[in-house]
Amino acid sequence: MNPLRDVQLTVVSPFSRAAYSGMLPGTLAGLYEAPQMEIDLFRFTAGRGIRVIVAEVTGFEPEKRRVHFADRPPIRYDVAAIGIGSVPVAQNLWRDNPDVLSIKPMATFQSRFERRVNELAAAQDGDLQVAVVGAGAAGVEVSCCLESHFRKNGHQPKLSLIDGNNEILNGYGAKTIELARREFDRRGISIRNGDTVAGFENGNLIFDNGDRVKADLVVWATNADPPAVLDKFDLPKADDGFLAVRPTLQTTGDYRVFVVGDTATIVENPIRKAGVYAVREGPILWENIQRMLIDRPLVRYEPQKDFLSLLSTGDERAIVQYKGFSTHAGWAWKWKDHIDRKFMRMYQDYTPPSAEMMASNHADDTNGAPRMRCRGCGGKVGANVLSAALERLDIQPNAHSAQGLDQPDDAAILDPSAGPAEVISVDFFQSFFDDPYIVGRVAALNSLSDLWAMGSKPVGAMAMVTVPEGPPRQQTELLYQLLAGGVRELSAAGATLLGGHTTEGSDLTIGYTVIGSLEGRSPMTKANLKSGDKLILTKPLGTGVLLAGNEQCVCHAEWMDAALESMLTNNAVAAELAREFEVSALTDVTGFGLAGHLLEMLDASSIDSRISLSSLPLLDGFAELSNDGIRSSLDPANREAAARVNSDSQPVTESSSFDALFDPQTSGGLLIGIEPGRANELAGRLRGAGYHRAAVIGEVTNESKTPQITAGN
Repeated sequence: MNPLRDVQLTVVSPFSRAAYSGMLPGTLAGLYEAPQMEIDLFRFTAGRGIRVIVAEVTGFEPEKRRVHFADRPPIRYDVAAIGIGSVPVAQNLWRDNPDVLSIKPMATFQSRFERRVNELAAAQDGDLQVAVVGAGAAGVEVSCCLESHFRKNGHQPKLSLIDGNNEILNGYGAKTIELARREFDRRGISIRNGDTVAGFENGNLIFDNGDRVKADLVVWATNADPPAVLDKFDLPKADDGFLAVRPTLQTTGDYRVFVVGDTATIVENPIRKAGVYAVREGPILWENIQRMLIDRPLVRYEPQKDFLSLLSTGDERAIVQYKGFSTHAGWAWKWKDHIDRKFMRMYQDYTPPSAEMMASNHADDTNGAPRMRCRGCGGKVGANVLSAALERLDIQPNAHSAQGLDQPDDAAILDPSAGPAEVISVDFFQSFFDDPYIVGRVAALNSLSDLWAMGSKPVGAMAMVTVPEGPPRQQTELLYQLLAGGVRELSAAGATLLGGHTTEGSDLTIGYTVIGSLEGRSPMTKANLKSGDKLILTKPLGTGVLLAGNEQCVCHAEWMDAALESMLTNNAVAAELAREFEVSALTDVTGFGLAGHLLEMLDASSIDSRISLSSLPLLDGFAELSNDGIRSSLDPANREAAARVNSDSQPVTESSSFDALFDPQTSGGLLIGIEPGRANELAGRLRGAGYHRAAVIGEVTNESKTPQITAGN
């Protein structure tokens, strides 16, 4: 919310939404809607210059200052902070069992829980046997709130709370424990103490003494254990397996790394693994990050000796404990509710920052005046930046070009003996998302789509990149991430990065000139549609509106997740299926929208068509945003260019599906014309091949000198 000048902040998370643990029990009990306990990372950071990377971290290399991922290249940092929490103890007992639900990751717990309960309820008769393992604060809250959840939804499962300690709420006062036990008795929740769970198989919990207890569903909410990935973090560990830190929250290994929350153990003064400490660590962390960047002494975090504990019982009451005082009351819930809502309001303000604020944070000098840069060939990215980025790329030459980039020349030379490369296309765009690796992948797929739509096999590509002005080290990392994403998709398609051109500018821009080979086959084209042909669309529409909504902080994370998944689905298999089915005509749907690209096909065949708006697949969130007036800046031009689109009635033109006809698509799907007898078979094959929303959306009608599209329901 208060960006640091000349500092790029990157947030790495396995999910695009961060869940607040304090509100999870209340959400299970139906006291909150799920979005109220979540921070939408895309909306929260949009427009603030904060990069969000949604990916799984697999390693941490402090010597080289790199973070490693499961499915993308590493990123570099100057200062890092780790706060990945903890996992419940004995995760080896539940990790691969669908009937055991770990309370973590909390971001997905409710959806996992509801899905499994629905499956169990549909598969068996009688009451469910539900066990919560772990009787700490989380287990007690979850047990009460699950009972409320089941009761409100008309279920009457048998609930039990199980813990290896001799008493529930280990570490809490006797009065608090008594209040919790009294509430459990009132609700009919049984408690089993003193026996440790040793396994779960065939619907039975197995205890260390050999006892077996039936359990259809187990919720695992035991004490904190280190996440397994910490074994791959080359950082000092404390005796408990978590990362060892000083009171300044800096790792004891003298690296430029901080660790907070459950992930950290302060060696001089170990504290309980509790969220209240993590919240208090936040301001100290931010202060020390800034101090480390300017080489100032770090400040100490002094944990409080006691803290307010409020345990929700799921019925608009809570058990409160503070400095020896305990009670169970409705006012305690109101207090907890007030604290939680106030906390979340700080992180659910999705109002875009003003242009003035962002300009003041990114001025190039203390007077706010940008430094003049040369243009023309003087505007190229420095040779050191380019070479440093290319050295990190893993580019394998193919048969068409043995040069590669190890010995760059003025131009790439194609070897004719490897076969002809007779298809060429070009496409590029400004960055639509502040994750250069993802943008690089989408840019490559967007360009390659033109080759696939022609029925050709990609051979090579030349990159065109405009990198924003900045320090060489930042430019190098940005260029590397961008090209690494492109190289991933090019390599998967069998193509090689042959070279390209990089320059500096105000906005990040990326694209490729791509070349392909028909391998002796005839090209597939936009022409040759015939009367009666059916029209198939392989991907849902809506990326233009969703990307515009993301810029305005109104595109929800789950909508953006689905849009990115669609853009990252390549058109290669769809094109091969189209060739197998000997389709009449084919094109890809990109910037001109469905209507614009369909008109190109109709003009090439001198024929009309009819679109069924109710059959159009739309990305989640498109209808909501479109109805709110969110549009791509290219939408007006697309409507003007597609003036030959008619409708059956006025209500049709006012529908979001009609708006989708003009929405520009980034890395959109293929539009296919095929004889009617084979359309449903092809659509089914496409869905089976991963194009899950592929659909027959219309048909070709009469021959016409001035082709038109008629849209109806």
